[in-house]
Amino acid sequence: MIKTLYVRIICTFLAIIIFSLLSSFFIGRFLFQKEIDHTGQNDMIEVGQEIIRLYEQSRPDDQDAFLKRMVKVSAHPIQMYDASGNVTFYDLDDTNNVEIASVAVEEVLRGEVYRSPSEVEQTFIGLPISLEGEPHAMFMQYSSQNENIMNQMMLIVLLVGLLIGSLCILIAARYLVKPILTLTHATKRLAKGDFDVEIKTKRLDEMGTLTQSFNEMAAELKQLEQMRQDFVSNVSHEIQTPLTSISGFALALKNTNLVAESDRNYYLNIIISESSRLSRLSDNLLALASLDSEHHPFEAMTYNLDEQIRQIVVTCEPQWLAKGIHIDLELPDAVKITADRDELNQVWMNLLGNSIKFTPAGGHIEVRMTHSMNEILFTITDSGIGIAPEQLDYVFDRFYKTDRSRNRNIGGNGLGLAIAKKIVTLHRGSIEMQSQVGVGTTVVVHLPIR
Repeated sequence: MIKTLYVRIICTFLAIIIFSLLSSFFIGRFLFQKEIDHTGQNDMIEVGQEIIRLYEQSRPDDQDAFLKRMVKVSAHPIQMYDASGNVTFYDLDDTNNVEIASVAVEEVLRGEVYRSPSEVEQTFIGLPISLEGEPHAMFMQYSSQNENIMNQMMLIVLLVGLLIGSLCILIAARYLVKPILTLTHATKRLAKGDFDVEIKTKRLDEMGTLTQSFNEMAAELKQLEQMRQDFVSNVSHEIQTPLTSISGFALALKNTNLVAESDRNYYLNIIISESSRLSRLSDNLLALASLDSEHHPFEAMTYNLDEQIRQIVVTCEPQWLAKGIHIDLELPDAVKITADRDELNQVWMNLLGNSIKFTPAGGHIEVRMTHSMNEILFTITDSGIGIAPEQLDYVFDRFYKTDRSRNRNIGGNGLGLAIAKKIVTLHRGSIEMQSQVGVGTTVVVHLPIR
């Protein structure tokens, strides 16, 4: 069984070239057979006329010996007919002499040159000649020896062409298969988890394009693997921290000698708080997994977006009132949108929650919304701590926190903005952030109305 591509290419080429050579040989014979026969007849006529001239000039005493010598020189068998129809054969070996029709003999005896028709198997010509004053018809037949030589020559040419072509395809096939073998080796490395694979190539053909695509795929897989490792590390960290607190305080509470009765409620509150943190992390992870899947439910409905945002502000009233934050709302009335209400509710909750969380006491938050025929523009601006410019490109990444040490006690797990961006993207919208450290942050959301 042929298994390797290299062998398949060679065998396919050999089959094609043999078929092509044989086909071209027979097609060429078919197309040029008449021309070949006519050219052969012209050559035999010239040879025959030269024989007649030599005979007339020399007038040999032994005409049989003379004709035999001419047959040896020309390699064309001769049949000599006299006026009575008697025939004499002159040939080099036991040649299959062609049968000459009596009509042809009579035509030549009348002094005309005769050419064999194209449908006969063997080519011959007839020339009138006078021997000892008597009219004769000399027929010259195309020599089988000449034909064999020509066939052998054509066969040798075909074999040489096949040999040269085979050598060329051996080299060319190795050139074609080599990058495929390189890709196969690189693919095996990739399958084993080695993503530091890059194939260098200068080719501009399809193989070069395939190699470039492979390099891009390897780079993307490497990035995905790094993201996976970061994700596992972040999840482990986010889970381990509250678990450590819960475990430590639970063990302390178990030992009545270590914890005073007055401190038990304080420790219990910490345990409840960390448990809630784990619960929120679990909910957010489940939400992201659902949003990433192709089967996430999307329940679109038409409703007033301005009413939803006002309800979010009212829901968060205890948080912003506790910090003395002033909220400025600028919302047009009856702005209708067709979207998943529950999902967008989570977006506005996350954005407003972040603004409240990172805005110091006594600060202010502005919530504005404008709309056109096809798009809604939602903007929320706070006077919070702001974000450094080099961090803005990562704020929507999962588990990313701008300053872990400073925000340790603020809460959150770095998933809120990632969830918000995913929801906005699923609604065919976009979200962007602008910020300045110490001044504040502005988040802009673009949403299509339908």
